[in-house]
Amino acid sequence: MRVFVVLTAFVALPSLARASDWTIDPAHTSAQFAVRHMMVSTVRGDFGKVSGTVKLDEKDLTKSTVDATIDASSIDTRVEKRDAHLKSPDFLDVEKYPTITFKSTKIAPGAAGHYNVTGDLTLHGVTKPVVLDVEGSPKPITDAMGKPRLGGMASTKISRKDFGLTWNKALETGGVAVGDEVTITIDVELAEAGH
Repeated sequence: MRVFVVLTAFVALPSLARASDWTIDPAHTSAQFAVRHMMVSTVRGDFGKVSGTVKLDEKDLTKSTVDATIDASSIDTRVEKRDAHLKSPDFLDVEKYPTITFKSTKIAPGAAGHYNVTGDLTLHGVTKPVVLDVEGSPKPITDAMGKPRLGGMASTKISRKDFGLTWNKALETGGVAVGDEVTITIDVELAEAGH
């Protein structure tokens, strides 16, 4: 659900000195999601295992590409019983669909300092186009080990039903136990490949 993938936040950077390849740093990247519960609260969770690559075209950022993968079984809402249910066939069915992927198909300038990154999100065996609103750091920095780093944030909203995640339970007072709209936020850090 958080695919989102992620990770497209780095195409929002201004031109670098050259075209370059970057890898997602899983230790400093997270994909979070939020969904309404019984229409009275919001449940938040994250996926702890995110990987992928970004090919950054410094001459034309719109020609950059993003390819990200999330380990669906790494879902964590801080409630073990709920996590087990989310991993079951009622929701993610992680045994059958172990990964969530995002592959960019188009990148276009958005609001000031932002880019719109369109791509194919594959979740629960269903692939649908989504658009990520991406904001990235203005320039690479050098970490304590002397390695170049980039960072950014991407966000979007999806309908879980569009991806075949239709389980729900009607409430006696009306409404349903789980909302349809899922808000996704991805905080990502990239390391330049080869460094």
